[in-house]
Amino acid sequence: MKGAHDMGGVPGYGPIKAEPEREEPIFHDPWESRAFAITLASGMLGKWTLDRSRHARERQEPEQYLANSYYETWTQGLETLLLDSGLITKGELESGRASSSSKSVAVDEKRAREILGTGGPTLMDVPIKPRYQVGDMVRVKDEQSTGHTRVPGYAHGHIGSIEIYHGVHVFADTNALAPETGGERRGEPLYSVRFTARELWGESANSRDSVSIDLWQPYLEDT
Repeated sequence: MKGAHDMGGVPGYGPIKAEPEREEPIFHDPWESRAFAITLASGMLGKWTLDRSRHARERQEPEQYLANSYYETWTQGLETLLLDSGLITKGELESGRASSSSKSVAVDEKRAREILGTGGPTLMDVPIKPRYQVGDMVRVKDEQSTGHTRVPGYAHGHIGSIEIYHGVHVFADTNALAPETGGERRGEPLYSVRFTARELWGESANSRDSVSIDLWQPYLEDT
């Protein structure tokens, strides 16, 4: 399928060189496990949401983002979050040394296990009636977001069918914003939408292939 294995489903960025899952190590270098642990420990302070952490990773210059390895991008995002939340200063980041005592206290092992065990549920019990039903045909709005979004770029403007209704879930786009810039835990109906490969990538794609994408209602419109 032409373009199907290019990064993000978009032709022109080259193929993804995936390692066989059974052969790929959890971490390729020791520093990656440390970056992973520090990111989780910092997130447990409760200063930002998961969507806001994703948005922090995305806010790099495109050239840097594409040049980074996976955990280099995690580290870059964490630096942004720590600075934005005031947990560290730019001077401390550059020197690698704390200039004053922090008011934030890391959670203990018991609380860390509780947080990892429960996660952050996104299903919300709010009375919002879904606009679409299973089987309905919908179009993904052809809109470019200036903030965080969970719409893959290759799906913009394309038509698919509602496959599953998941209920009302926290809307990532608003949950990714800081409270002072309009961030809020807002619920929106969430659907799984099925697209044929040919709808997404043209007639050269395999007619038997399809892609299912979870999409919130504000991303969709009637066909």
